[in-house]
Amino acid sequence: MMMAERGASENTRAAYERDLTDFTDWLAKQGLSLIVAESRDIRDFLSVLAERGLARSSAARKLSTLRQFYRFLHGDGYRDDDPTSVIDSPRGQRSLPKVLSEAEVDLLLTGARHSEGASGDRLVAMLELLYATGLRVTELVSLTLNAVTGDREILLVTGKGGKERLVPITGDARAAVDRYLESRATFLPEGSDSRYLFPSRGKEGHVSRRRFAQMLDELAVRAGLDPARVSPHVLRHAFASHLLANGADLRLVQQMLGHADISTTQIYTHLLDARLKSLVADVHPLAKGKV
Repeated sequence: MMMAERGASENTRAAYERDLTDFTDWLAKQGLSLIVAESRDIRDFLSVLAERGLARSSAARKLSTLRQFYRFLHGDGYRDDDPTSVIDSPRGQRSLPKVLSEAEVDLLLTGARHSEGASGDRLVAMLELLYATGLRVTELVSLTLNAVTGDREILLVTGKGGKERLVPITGDARAAVDRYLESRATFLPEGSDSRYLFPSRGKEGHVSRRRFAQMLDELAVRAGLDPARVSPHVLRHAFASHLLANGADLRLVQQMLGHADISTTQIYTHLLDARLKSLVADVHPLAKGKV
């Protein structure tokens, strides 16, 4: 159902499977199964997760998985009720996304441009595209060659649920892609072609998410940044927060990020609010300790 009706990505389906497996394993120790579990069993499971120190956000995600599953069972007549309907989601303070400053992103870009050979051209193209568009890492590594054909002023992206969106790209990103395309054949499997913009000889047929994360780690070290602070998702956050900080419209940023709900995008406005408060506390002449 998740694949056929909702168009859920492979990563989403894998996450749902892990969550359901965790609950199934716990139920088995209680002599129960998914089909007969009651509300109290789900509450007990969530309590055990809390005792183990699982973050409330992670517990909320697991409960979301169970809600989807039991709504499906109830809707298709496998159960007479939905045991999750009376359970509240674990609530906690929403953490602000980690981002890099514009100067730190510039350090990464400068470091990438000093990388040599075809691998260097590929790294620059991937980094420029990521920061210019705010793509999810899966969207970036699985871009097809067709997505950047033509004038490449607009990128055609297939996001979550198979939904397509158009994202404008910068001149620097277009130029980086053009340079990379001249050496793209270096990464093609011998004697074959590939539909992917960033092909690989690996089983996925394109650069994997893990490999790109490793490339960013190596680049962060060369740029003098802590690799723990650099990741594809952090650059997606940087894209959104830097746009908003420079006056971009929230709705437009939502569309470019591919967020279904604008409340997801609004977290970046909270990030800007926190920065402004910190700025006032640090430099305002009447701030505490400066009077």
